[in-house]
Order: sequence, then structure tokens, then C-alpha cells
Amino acid sequence: MKIKPKFLIGIDEAGRGPLAGPVSVGVVMCADNFDFKLLKGVRDSKKLSELQRESWFTKLKQWRKEKKLDFKVSLIGAKIIDTKGISFSIRKGIASCLRRLEASPARSRVLLDGSLKAPAAFKDQKTIIGGDDKEKIISAASIAAKVTRDRKMKKLAKIFPNYSFEIHKGYGTALHYQLIEKHGVSEIHRRSFLSALHLPNFQ
Repeated sequence: MKIKPKFLIGIDEAGRGPLAGPVSVGVVMCADNFDFKLLKGVRDSKKLSELQRESWFTKLKQWRKEKKLDFKVSLIGAKIIDTKGISFSIRKGIASCLRRLEASPARSRVLLDGSLKAPAAFKDQKTIIGGDDKEKIISAASIAAKVTRDRKMKKLAKIFPNYSFEIHKGYGTALHYQLIEKHGVSEIHRRSFLSALHLPNFQ
């Protein structure tokens, strides 16, 4: 009987804390015989420059094309974050990516960053504090999540030009707070995150 291959899956998110825009979940899956030398030098996306992240993302897409690995990214928007919460939104993103990757719980080992959890069906899963800088497969997932979200925020900056999303990506910088006070909130702002800040133009 032919032995079915086993898979290693890395999961991370980007954009948990911003005041606007989606949260992004990245999931990378490879066979257990994947050549991890290809990922030499990969790190947590937050410790790489934008140029470095884009370079790694290009490599990930090329390896996907060559069927050396596969990955998916889910973006969950502000409306769901506001109505269901950030934790629910991240779980929704994880489940969506795993479903689209057609990942088999019985044949997968899942490594997750921080406090993330995969669906209970995935019995072989491990959550690792600082995993995005310790496990290359999680680092790759963090890059996929971060690059996809940053690109989305740059597109949203053109739709909502008053907020300079291309600069701060929705995070709570001094500039972003100033622009919220000047222009009020947009439809992509996370009202549940802003409600406790008592900004003059927040309703």
C-alpha cells in the first residue's frame, strides 16, 4: 500500500492590533520532505524590511507554482472584527485557509505562532511563543500574511485618501490619530477598537 505523504503547516497572522483594515492570516503547507534550506535566512516578517518581505513573498509564489509548497491568505474585515471580535476573526481566517488548502487533519502537523490555535480536528498542533522567529514555516506564513495585508492597505489608501493608510497601514500612529480626529472614521475603521479612545469625531 502506498504511504500517503505527511505535511507540515505553519500559521501566523498580521494586523491584530491596527485601528483600521482587515486582519490577515497566512497558512503555509509543505510536504515533510521539503528542502528547508530554501528558507535559510527567513525571519519573522516584523524583523525584515519591506523589500526583504516582498522578495520572500515572490519566492513563495514561485515555489507554489513549482508545487514545492502551497499557501493561502485570508483577510477578515473590520465589520466582522467589530461584530464577532478579533479572536473569532483570526479563527475564521485559519479555518478558511486550511479548508482551501484541503489540509488533512490526520496527515498534518501544525505549528502556530503566539496564542493561535487550529481547529480541534487537527490533533497534532503546537503553539509556539515567538514561533514566527523560531520556525521557518511560521516565518513564511507571517511573511505571506504581512505582505498581503500591506498590499491591501495600499489599495485601500486610494479609496480612502484622507487617512494615509499607505504609510501606517492602519496602526495607531500619531499621524493616524490626527487624521481620525480631522476626518472622523471611515467604513474600514474598527469601531470596537476606537470606542474606548474618546476621539472628538468618533461616533
